[in-house]
Amino acid sequence: MIERFSPTGSMLDMSTDTYTDTIAVPDLGWQREALCAQTGADFFFPEPGSSVREAKRICGMCEMRSACLDYALANDERFGVWGGLSEKERLQIRRTAR
Repeated sequence: MIERFSPTGSMLDMSTDTYTDTIAVPDLGWQREALCAQTGADFFFPEPGSSVREAKRICGMCEMRSACLDYALANDERFGVWGGLSEKERLQIRRTAR
């Protein structure tokens, strides 16, 4: 019989426990308030070659846009629309920031 280690509590509990000394837990509270959380991922992660116009329109109305973009740039998100910018637009920002 193989016994697996399974810590008690939830993953959230683990992030605020002794692991906080070694792992920085990002503040993702903005995600609950973001309009994309109420819309669905299809707009923000379209098939290659599809339009991102609708995602950008929704992002333009979202109060969490800057927090979303900051998160995407800090975490090197390479897919989807984040903070109103496409993958190519975020790549351009990263290149000019170097």
